[in-house]
Amino acid sequence: MTIRYKRLKEVSTVKNVMPRRSFLKQGLAAGVTGAMAPMVLPSGVLAANGNPGANDQLVVGVIGTGLMGSAIIQHLTAYDDIRVAAVADVDQPKREHIAGLIDADDYRDYRDILDRKDVDAVVIATPEHWHGLPAIHAAQAGKDIYCEKPISLTVREGRLMVQAAEKYGRVFQSGTQDRSNLENRAACMLIRNGRIGKIERVIGCNLSSPEINGMPGHPIPDDIDWDMWCGPVQPHAFHPRFREIWGWVSFKDFAGNHVTSDGAHGMDQIQWVLDTSETGPVEVWTEGEPFKPSINRGEGPYVPGDLLSPKVFMRYASGIILEFGDAPKWGGVFVGEKGRITIDRSRYTADPPELLEEPLEAPEVIVQKSTNHFRNWIDCIHDRNQPVCHAEIGHRSATLCHLFNIARWVSEVTGETGIKLHWNPAQERFTNSQWGNYFLDRPRRKGFEYPEI
Repeated sequence: MTIRYKRLKEVSTVKNVMPRRSFLKQGLAAGVTGAMAPMVLPSGVLAANGNPGANDQLVVGVIGTGLMGSAIIQHLTAYDDIRVAAVADVDQPKREHIAGLIDADDYRDYRDILDRKDVDAVVIATPEHWHGLPAIHAAQAGKDIYCEKPISLTVREGRLMVQAAEKYGRVFQSGTQDRSNLENRAACMLIRNGRIGKIERVIGCNLSSPEINGMPGHPIPDDIDWDMWCGPVQPHAFHPRFREIWGWVSFKDFAGNHVTSDGAHGMDQIQWVLDTSETGPVEVWTEGEPFKPSINRGEGPYVPGDLLSPKVFMRYASGIILEFGDAPKWGGVFVGEKGRITIDRSRYTADPPELLEEPLEAPEVIVQKSTNHFRNWIDCIHDRNQPVCHAEIGHRSATLCHLFNIARWVSEVTGETGIKLHWNPAQERFTNSQWGNYFLDRPRRKGFEYPEI
C-alpha cells in the first residue's frame, strides 16, 4: 500500500501580478514551435553588460515564441521588476502575435536581441537543435540565460554551454523546474537523509527514442525562414508538422524524442537524489532486441520500429543500478533497505506509508531551496549567486538523456545488446566504444559552427 503525501504549501513569491498578463491563456494556442538563426555575431555584441542592481528592473529578451516561450513569458510578466522587451523567432506570425500581446519588439534573428545594450538576460525556448548556439552567443554577449530543457542536443554541445557560462560569468538556469517544487525537494531530502536506508536500485521511466524523418516536402510558406529554422542541421524538406506544437520533437536531427523532452525532468530528479548532479554513471548498456527506429513519412507509408526497445540500464560508481522501466516520467522510484519512495511531479508516495509519517528533524543533508524556478533565476541575476539548476546541473541531466539514446543507437549499428559501455564522467568519453564516442557530437552545417570559447 502507498499513500500520497500531503501537498506542501508556501506563500507565493509572485508580486504585483499585472491583470493584462492573462492574455496568454488565450494567446498560447497561437504560438507553436520556436527556432532561431545563424552563426556569426554582429559587431559590438561581445561587450558585456553591467550586472543589474537589486532594485533595477530586469530587461529580458525571449528567443523562441512557441509553446514554452509563450508560457515563460506569462510567468515573467507577472513580476513588476521584469520587462520582456524583445522576442525573436524565425516564424513571423508567432513572434508578431506574442510581441503584440506584450508590446515588445520582434526580430527574426536572435542576434539582434543580443546586440541590444538594454537587454540583461535571455530566455531560450527554441527546438532542441537551436539551444546551444544562442546560449553560447548570449554568454559571450554578457547576457544571463534561462534555457529550456534539455539544454543541449549532444554531450559536447552541453559542455561548451557550461564553459561559456563559466568563462563569461553568466547566471544560467536550466528549465528542469521540478527542483523548485517543494514536494520534490522534501522527497529528495528524505531519501538523502536515509529514510529508506541504503539505496539499492533506482527505476526510471522507459521512454521513446527518436524517429527518422522521411516526410514528403511541402511548399515553404513565405512567413517562415525555413533555412534558419533548420540552422545547424542539413535542411530537411519543409512539412507543416514542424510548425506544430512539439511537431519536431520525435525526429533525431532536431531532438531526442521523449527521452530528452520528458526524460530530462526524471533524469534530473534521479541525479539530485543520488547526489550526482555534477557527475554521472560509469556504465550504460542495453538488454533485449537492438534498437530499430521508425521512419515517419508524413502522408506516406509509416515504417514501424520499436522506439521503446531495447531496455536501458546504467550503473553509478556507488554500485547503484538505474534501470528504465515502469516509473513516473517526471521522477523515479527509489528502492532502499527499508522500502521505497516514488517521486513524481509535485507529489511523492512511499511503500510502506509509515516512511512518511515522521518529519525530518535536524537533517544532516540540506539541499538548496527554491520555491519558484523563474524567481530563483531572477534573484540570482541580482545577487550573482548560483541558481538551483545551474548550467553544470542542466548539462549533467541532459547527458543522462543522451547516454540513454546513445546506448540504443550503438545497439542499432552493432546489432548487439548486453555489452556494457564504460563511461568516464570526468572526461565525458566512453573508454571502450568508438561508436559511443561518435554519437557524443554531430556534424554542423557550414555557417553554424560553434565559436571559440
